[in-house]
Amino acid sequence: MAKKIRLTRPELKRQRDALARFERYLPMLKLKQQQLQMAMREVNANRRRVQQAAAAARGVFDPYRAVLADVAGVNVTTLAEPEEVRTAQANIAGVNIPVFDEAIFPKAVYSLFATPPWVDRALADLRSLNRHLAEGEILEKQYDLLHRELTKIVQRVNLFEKVKIPEAREAIRVIRIKLGDEMTAAVGRGKIAKAKISETSDRFEDLRPDGEGEDEEETAEP
Repeated sequence: MAKKIRLTRPELKRQRDALARFERYLPMLKLKQQQLQMAMREVNANRRRVQQAAAAARGVFDPYRAVLADVAGVNVTTLAEPEEVRTAQANIAGVNIPVFDEAIFPKAVYSLFATPPWVDRALADLRSLNRHLAEGEILEKQYDLLHRELTKIVQRVNLFEKVKIPEAREAIRVIRIKLGDEMTAAVGRGKIAKAKISETSDRFEDLRPDGEGEDEEETAEP
């Protein structure tokens, strides 16, 4: 065992209480572990979805990259960068995680007559790409938070299953054996003491004069 325990009845009670507490807490930990694993599977599915969407959006935008430098006075790249990424909060198995809401882009102000007609389309396509990338970053944060919590929960489950519960059960077993041995020894000592008392009493009876007991009985009669 990891540490020396006292082989006493109070320690036996303490170990039994600890075992009951561990066995009551372990199912809750396992339930939380399952919830986190399910949430992470969902997050992974969303990550794949967003990665595919971003790849598709990048494929649509890539033809514009070569001509963006020719757009006089319009910085499409800057206008397509989100000014703000708004998120909400969700709680999964006690873990607060951000949830992507929307990406806010700066207002695009430029002359429709002085720019090529494809600029509007290029800006919309690049914003679509950046929106998917922003959502992907939020999903990465979700994954990291859930993964850290899941790691802690798995460690606790292993601690309870492989260390705490076996240690408590072993301690209870050892203490019960010790207390049983002490009880057996006490019963044995009691029998020996009783036998000695009986033997002493018999010897005392043998040492009494013959008829002493009978005279006492006769004297006692009215």
